[in-house]
Amino acid sequence: MTAAVRAYVARVSDYPLEPGRADIQAMAAAAAEMVADFVEGLPDAPAYAVDPAQVARLVPRLLREPPERPVSGDGPGAGPTDALGPLLAEFREATVVAADVAGPGYMAYVGGGGLVTSALAEFLARAVNRYTGLATFAPALVAIEESVLRWMCRTFGLPATAAGVVSTGGSLATLTAVVAARTQALGEDIGRGTAYVSAYTHRCVAKAAHVAGLRRDQVRVVPSTPDLRMDPVAAVAMIAADRAAGRVPFLLVATGGTTHTGTVDDLVALADVAAAHEVWFHVDGAYGGFFQLTERGRARLAGIERADSIVLDPHKSLFLPHGTGVTLVRDGATLRRAFAADGHYLQDAGADDRLPDYADMGPELTRDYRGLRLWLPLHLHGVGAFRDALDEKLDLAAFAHLELAADPRLEAPWAPDLSTVAFRLRDGTADEQRALLARVNASGRVFISSTLVEGRVTLRLCIITFRTHRDRVAEAVDIVREAAAAVTAGRGTPA
Repeated sequence: MTAAVRAYVARVSDYPLEPGRADIQAMAAAAAEMVADFVEGLPDAPAYAVDPAQVARLVPRLLREPPERPVSGDGPGAGPTDALGPLLAEFREATVVAADVAGPGYMAYVGGGGLVTSALAEFLARAVNRYTGLATFAPALVAIEESVLRWMCRTFGLPATAAGVVSTGGSLATLTAVVAARTQALGEDIGRGTAYVSAYTHRCVAKAAHVAGLRRDQVRVVPSTPDLRMDPVAAVAMIAADRAAGRVPFLLVATGGTTHTGTVDDLVALADVAAAHEVWFHVDGAYGGFFQLTERGRARLAGIERADSIVLDPHKSLFLPHGTGVTLVRDGATLRRAFAADGHYLQDAGADDRLPDYADMGPELTRDYRGLRLWLPLHLHGVGAFRDALDEKLDLAAFAHLELAADPRLEAPWAPDLSTVAFRLRDGTADEQRALLARVNASGRVFISSTLVEGRVTLRLCIITFRTHRDRVAEAVDIVREAAAAVTAGRGTPA
């Protein structure tokens, strides 16, 4: 054994948290092999596999406490490389007992699929472990993140004053926007402020308003039109009545693709309302925002360029792994006014006037480096690949809607604005709709969900996973038709 090898062995033995080059390469290779097997198996994997018996077997075992020393198949005392194999096997088994959000059959809630190239970026970012809350600590890495945010601002037609910040998802991104709006419009006197949403606004908006200090009665629900869009005329009336009653209307929330049906509010009309009544205009584009990259999406999202703030979830319509949300604000200074803070312990940190300090633009001070998970896939694949994938989803939703609407047992009342298709049994009871849902999901090939629309149980196909293509959507349509025939078998043939 050479002196170098002896030194390596001694170092690993003395400092087990510092694996050497060979161990790092071996562990990374084992993880990469698992990922490759996982992705390769996605087309044949069940879309939903939460089997109660398997859960009952796995969960108690996985709730165990960590050992004092690493354990491998050969017993205690193993090194990290030896112990990794059994732990990866447990992790792989745990991933199977789940809704397969990454697979082509997932059409339930608004997924995305989890780009492997973004996961690779995340591995790299977490390994180098740089702090990017203050630009001075890693200016080049902040520049990478900032380049993507500036591209997003331009994509949505925002002015040069616009700025953005990356958070962990739509909920935190929405909280960031709500606090910015509250600070801008109300200052410290928030007790009379009122915000306006629709019945189809995502629940994260009301939650964010509550966390931001508003009472529940300060979030007002504007009626919707028959096509499920917020009614601009009703919004005007409510804002005027509230102002006359001594309230302070400050925030109007429109949706660029509802979770229920994918419906896009009339953003132009609502932007007009917000401008006329001097309230902050926010667009929730968490699901549908990145359809802006397509020609059809830009037409359907017309008016979004007038927003004071936009929330986006790249882990949805940019297909990234979960945990990435973005807030874009028309005037970046409003973010800094809402969130900037100081501490004497930072007096030596310095500043870089060319780049933003993200810690002063959102609620997080310590934050992981999120720029690479966006930057690497966009540069590696090119924006055109994402545009093409989103166009494909629009085509698939249109196809599914036409096919389902043509079945006499079904109704699909609303042509899809984006990639969600809402449908239900014609004249079906709530129990029949739920029976249809259960039959479809029991196939194992697709996993869909239901919602309430105007008080009626309504099923939905959300076609957003980048691995979902024409073959699986056609299969989903056939499964729905067969299930509908089975549920309605006792009724006779519709006229």
